[in-house]
Amino acid sequence: MSNTNYSFFGAVEKSFDKAAGYTKWDKGLLNQIRACNAVYQMRFPIKRDDGSIEVIEAYRVQHSHHKTPCKGGIRFAAEVNQDEVMALAALMTYKCTIVDVPFGGAKGGIKIDPKKYSPFELEKITRRYTSELIKKKFIGPGTDVPAPDYGTGEREMSWIMDTYSAMHPGEIDAAGCVTGKPISQGGVRGRREATGLGVFFGLREVCNMPDVMGKLGLTTGVEGKKVIVQGLGNVGYHSAKFFQDAGSKIIALAEYEGAIWSDKGLDVDQVFQHRKKTGSILNFPGANNFAKSSDALEMECDILIPAALENVIDGENAPRVKAKIIGEAANGPLTPEADEVFTQKGILVVPDMYLNAGGVTVSYFEWLKNLSHVRYGRLEKRFTENLNTRILSQMEELSGKKVSDNERELIMHGPDEVDLVYSGLEETMINATREIMKTWREIPEIPDMRTAAYVVAINKVATAYAELGIFP
Repeated sequence: MSNTNYSFFGAVEKSFDKAAGYTKWDKGLLNQIRACNAVYQMRFPIKRDDGSIEVIEAYRVQHSHHKTPCKGGIRFAAEVNQDEVMALAALMTYKCTIVDVPFGGAKGGIKIDPKKYSPFELEKITRRYTSELIKKKFIGPGTDVPAPDYGTGEREMSWIMDTYSAMHPGEIDAAGCVTGKPISQGGVRGRREATGLGVFFGLREVCNMPDVMGKLGLTTGVEGKKVIVQGLGNVGYHSAKFFQDAGSKIIALAEYEGAIWSDKGLDVDQVFQHRKKTGSILNFPGANNFAKSSDALEMECDILIPAALENVIDGENAPRVKAKIIGEAANGPLTPEADEVFTQKGILVVPDMYLNAGGVTVSYFEWLKNLSHVRYGRLEKRFTENLNTRILSQMEELSGKKVSDNERELIMHGPDEVDLVYSGLEETMINATREIMKTWREIPEIPDMRTAAYVVAINKVATAYAELGIFP
């Protein structure tokens, strides 16, 4: 953060207050929703490989208990601070609410640069952090369920689960204490690409709305749309890939080392392989290099997807952005000043707080899988295949015509776990998009889609509190 006075949590509160004006709830109740319920700041020592002792700073914030357990990732980053963890926990509350995942928001952070530690040191840090959370009951399948974020992945999640299970012998639902685990440890298929796929489903639904597209001067559907993606990490890569597979044209890709563009379109997989081989996306055959990476954000396109860091588009560069739609795949890629600029220019910003909720949606499916102790599709797959085979053979017999092998395979196929996960995610993103747009149409004074999303979230959390009987 270049501006030391900038508070990420303050920006979230600002968006919240802006939206709260369009709701009918009591001021006291609104204050309860926007506040963080519990902030746990901890320090603990670890012994480095060289024998020195280091004190580690770490956090876990539970923003809301209107539904339990709380849910949110753990990030390992040198920039971690209490303000950031509180902001991300608050966004998790609103994100879960919008996509109807029955969790309260939480977030965790450990202030380290994971690149500077050996796997053994990282394991010690992760396990010690987990035992600190256990001591204060800040983790458990029914209280608080962490997940991966920047700097963490399946490996760290399996360390967390192992530590939790060891300290809770015989707890049958112990695997549900954390999500984003390897498949062999109770993880769910489809988790890795979930956020990118959710971004695709959300933007596709927006592009299928004739009134929204008409206002932007675009045709409906994603086919043929020119797309620019910033960030080729897990979320950016999968977002670009799903758009490409749906017939969109990826005309530019940006990474921190530089950016490339081509009017003919770029093949995402080939660029990814080129970067693996050369260490950079620059000088990709048949593409042009941008002078600097941020220039890609200002190129003309239909859809711009910032999928890297927060605050990449601010009051300074927002006036030069020429995209018609901006899909926030990263957390907080736009500052509030950028939002103002885009509202005036009539550019549609599809907000992060629901658009990148694919990860938490599929985490919810993983948690349910852990509590039910059965893989999705295991019970019904063969039944469905046998039934479809019977229906198909009856139709062929009655019509005297044969179906092609390709079609036969499609019709007969019973759902695997990954098919059901994709289907649940698609349903979730379509419903959330429609609900936000419906709210926006009903209250035309709402200035942008982000405010409409906050209004949806506030109404749902407030209703949950009201129904708990905590507030009259």
